[in-house]
Amino acid sequence: MMTRREAIKAVALTAGALTVAPSFLQGETSDSSAGSSTYPFKLAPLGYPYDALEPYIDALTMQIHHDKHNGAYVENLNKALAQAPESIQKMSLDELLLNLDKIPDNIRTAVRNNAGGQYNHSFFWKLLKKNEGGKPSGELATAINTTFSSYSGFQEKLSEAALKVFGSGWAWLVTDGKKLEITTTPNQDSPISKPNEKEIPIVGIDVWEHAYYLKYQNRRAEYVKAFWNVINWDYAAERYAAALKG
Repeated sequence: MMTRREAIKAVALTAGALTVAPSFLQGETSDSSAGSSTYPFKLAPLGYPYDALEPYIDALTMQIHHDKHNGAYVENLNKALAQAPESIQKMSLDELLLNLDKIPDNIRTAVRNNAGGQYNHSFFWKLLKKNEGGKPSGELATAINTTFSSYSGFQEKLSEAALKVFGSGWAWLVTDGKKLEITTTPNQDSPISKPNEKEIPIVGIDVWEHAYYLKYQNRRAEYVKAFWNVINWDYAAERYAAALKG
């Protein structure tokens, strides 16, 4: 039977290879969700113009979010791993997050925060595409309708989860390869790091203030409502299909 680590890597490799533009493949973190590269990590290009999601997410927010915030996670992850044994440095991004108990105590928190930030954001950039109210289709649409009764029911539940995240964090649609579930994580924790669970991200809403504050200020609800117009449902569907095969 495929292990949790193998299942997550298989999903990322399958879906990532189908959707990443050639420009995004430059840099160490081209396989964004699996994080197949190793130390020292590099920040890959965004893969599309900063203004590609206007008017829902503004260009300046995208530039600062990607270049500065995501860039800082990569920089700080490399600083932490510079102190690690070679065996830890050889771990891929997803392996780091799946084996946090093996990370030395003195850098574990830094690795958890910054590897999680890189994993979550690398997934997030590929999830974003202006869809102008588009909806999922195929197997993912069927699974959403089965699990949440309807697409609108799914929207309501994921939006509610995003609004209830206290402080900074994420709201997710995840799968264990069979069923769909809505979950949340604080800070930059990643669903794949949850112990004794296999949670593969399919959709994720970043509700850190830096993801929306320049345009929406404290109006998180407006940002979450707008977010439904920038989900790349093709990418989400490919991840879901890969998870089923895993």
